[in-house]
Amino acid sequence: MIKLDFFETICCIADINNKPKPKRRRLKMITLLCKMMLLGMMTLLFLVSCEEVDPPPDPAPAPAAWASVAAGGEHTVAIRPDRTLWAWGDNWAGQLGDGTTTVRHLPVRIGTATNWAFVAAGESHTVAIRTDGTLWAWGNNGVGQLGDGTTTNRLSPVQIGTATNWAFVRAGRWHTLAIRTDGTLWVWGWNVSGQLGDGTTTNRLSPVRIGTATNWASVDAGWRHTVAIRTDGTLWAWGSNWAGQLGDGTTIAKNSPARIGTAMNWELVSAGMNYTVAIRTDRTLWAWGDNPSGQLGDGTIINRLSPVRIGTDANWTSVSAGEHHSVAIRTDGTLWAWGSNSTGQLGDGTTTDRLSPVRIGTATNWASVSAGDYHTVAIRTDGTLWAWGNNVLGQLGDGTITGRLSPVLVR
Repeated sequence: MIKLDFFETICCIADINNKPKPKRRRLKMITLLCKMMLLGMMTLLFLVSCEEVDPPPDPAPAPAAWASVAAGGEHTVAIRPDRTLWAWGDNWAGQLGDGTTTVRHLPVRIGTATNWAFVAAGESHTVAIRTDGTLWAWGNNGVGQLGDGTTTNRLSPVQIGTATNWAFVRAGRWHTLAIRTDGTLWVWGWNVSGQLGDGTTTNRLSPVRIGTATNWASVDAGWRHTVAIRTDGTLWAWGSNWAGQLGDGTTIAKNSPARIGTAMNWELVSAGMNYTVAIRTDRTLWAWGDNPSGQLGDGTIINRLSPVRIGTDANWTSVSAGEHHSVAIRTDGTLWAWGSNSTGQLGDGTTTDRLSPVRIGTATNWASVSAGDYHTVAIRTDGTLWAWGNNVLGQLGDGTITGRLSPVLVR
């Protein structure tokens, strides 16, 4: 170790060589200062050498990639690119399918299967198709909406029948509709307003075929009404019609499919609680039915008994109807929303209802969107999943029960 006497000598020499011999008191002061400086330097070196350097924090986990997502009443279900199935939110009837009735605030994997192809969420039940063409259902079954021949709730997915040619399925409030690969349409569940379309108002506990047509392309279910498109581009509707949600110009309910208008260029249709939105092949947007919150998007709160065009834009690619709000994506990848916004389900950062479409954020890479009762979920082209709106039961999947007024990333 270096002796302090050496530094004392250096300090003294430096002072003596340039000035007359100082008094003894001044020499002692200089010596003391040198010692204090050296002691401080040595203490600093010691502390630095002993200090523990914390390792850099772990990077945030990369967001999970998602292939498809569906919003139910107060739960959400989604499929990842590896064909695994995930769910979160309300689970009072087992609609998540994880074998419990426990509410989940984060995505949980459902079973071990890796062949899920399509999933749809109703008010409190879920239906899905596997890549082998089999149909599965779980959750609330009070009126037979699962289609397994009972009214028993199911906490895990159960196969519906033995058919292996299911191609498309949708869930309404308490009824379900599906199309097979042969173009036939099948329905089951609640039928109080003729929403099954079998000519009766009798509930069905198992799938029943509707008519003899073999050219059904897509179908969607609202609260008590159903809408569908055939391969020839014609639009059909049946069920409750008190607000004009069928679009046939009346308020008369129908218990079997009725053709809507003469247009033959309908491409996509979505049923909300008591209203309907649709896109034609020319990319124009149309809406009809109940409109108290502006969910039709025509700038009014007037019910419409027939399809009315929304705006003048002709660049809409997808649209989804919730309970009282609508969300849609344009060809440029922008996201738009309108209607009720009481819980922030539009995602524009407010709780103000919108009577016409408003753009949500600045992103231009939205790929798909689904509207639930009071929440919305969407996927971007990079596979990330986003959610906003009501979150009282964890349906947004962000690990909280905090409502969100703008899209938040779901990891």
